[in-house]
Amino acid sequence: MFSSDVYKERRARLMSMVGSGIIILPGNVEQPFNYQGNCFPFRQDSTFLYYIGVDMPGLVAVLDCDSGSEVLFGASATIDDIIWTGEVPTVEEWALRAGISNSQSICNIRKYVAEVHPDTFHYVMPYQAEVASMLGLILGISVEELKHQQSNKLILSIAKMRKIKTDLEIAELEKAASATADMHREAMWLLGSAAYMGKQLAERDVMAAMSGVALGRGYYHSFAPIVTVHGEVFHNHGYQETLRKGQLLLMDAGCESLEHYAGDMTRTLPVGGKFSKRQKDIYDIVCSANEYVAKSARPGISWSDMHDRAARVIASGLKDLGLMRGDTDDIVQKGAYALFFPHGLGHLLGLDVHDMEPLGEDLVGYSNALRRSTLFGKNCLRFGLPLEEGMTITDEPGIYFIPQLIDMWHEKGRFSNFINYDKVEAYKGFGGIRIEDDLLITASGCRVLGNPLPRKAADVEECMARWIDMARI
Repeated sequence: MFSSDVYKERRARLMSMVGSGIIILPGNVEQPFNYQGNCFPFRQDSTFLYYIGVDMPGLVAVLDCDSGSEVLFGASATIDDIIWTGEVPTVEEWALRAGISNSQSICNIRKYVAEVHPDTFHYVMPYQAEVASMLGLILGISVEELKHQQSNKLILSIAKMRKIKTDLEIAELEKAASATADMHREAMWLLGSAAYMGKQLAERDVMAAMSGVALGRGYYHSFAPIVTVHGEVFHNHGYQETLRKGQLLLMDAGCESLEHYAGDMTRTLPVGGKFSKRQKDIYDIVCSANEYVAKSARPGISWSDMHDRAARVIASGLKDLGLMRGDTDDIVQKGAYALFFPHGLGHLLGLDVHDMEPLGEDLVGYSNALRRSTLFGKNCLRFGLPLEEGMTITDEPGIYFIPQLIDMWHEKGRFSNFINYDKVEAYKGFGGIRIEDDLLITASGCRVLGNPLPRKAADVEECMARWIDMARI
């Protein structure tokens, strides 16, 4: 946890922004893996972490915007619990660490809320079913009613605060980014040394090595790692494929700092240490788009515009290879490039790897003045608003050859004036390439968080060769 003053200031600001009524901030509960006593590793709700900081299950904070009173509700460990978990702080002790002077048993929360009688309750719809059920009981309404009565005013206030990172948060994001970069360096070393020694690897070997770097620092994954030779499958979480020389291995992975701030980076490496000419041609286009964003992103430019600019770089490069044709601006405006780049350029990063996604992407990432695009591909852009100093966001363009999508578009003749399907057919089985870095928006531009990884194809090959040279020693 940060100091109690950090959380006290955040809550005071939140209550001032919301103005009146009662804010209810429920924390998460433990989730069973396959029976009640065998649970997934506990992960606290990020909004609860931001305002309370306590990383324990079963807690609920109630904030009174009118009186300024704050209460933390929870259940202290019994002797039966302590036998299994060891001694842990009481709810009162946790409350004091968060700067809250009043704590009560969770058994009292319904009575407390009923006696307050505010004009308005403010809450965000929980994503854990058990927490949603508990909140419905507290408020005396059904879970279905909960969905329709969540507070947009609270959501917009939380989003406004969490979008801009403080120095404390940036320091945590730097830790997460540096450890994430080290995870990828470990993969480069493993692939490089295996190429020299003629060792056969599988995806799971690379995933295990990367995970060991995070766990060795006491960190955990910020999301389930993607380590795959099928880079055209965006969320491919199987790790069973054997690696063969000449393949591309896409690795999208990150870890959380001890305060739960996330890292998220992607690199695509040549198995065997060298890109083929065709692989390098595609890789160079993606790299150019990634570097263009890193050089161009700055306060005032909308992320929606940055997505279009990255798409122009991709479309222009594909035209040079003969895979696309026509006017580049028309290609981008009409969305023809999305056959190869069917996702958003990047997403906000913070306590969530897709920061604040539980609050609602359209509420956090768009506004009345800027609506989400309806174009295929760009409609997956989670954030589109103008960039501001202190925001952290991922820069992750990619090019993918998805056989099913190619077949569907080809059969329908979709964008045949822009897409050279005869040449595209030859790329089925290519896979996909993505390059992703974590950016901090500064007063004059942006910078990459953590210790930057190699980007350019030659630098990637050199880095892998350097590990091969080390293996010879």
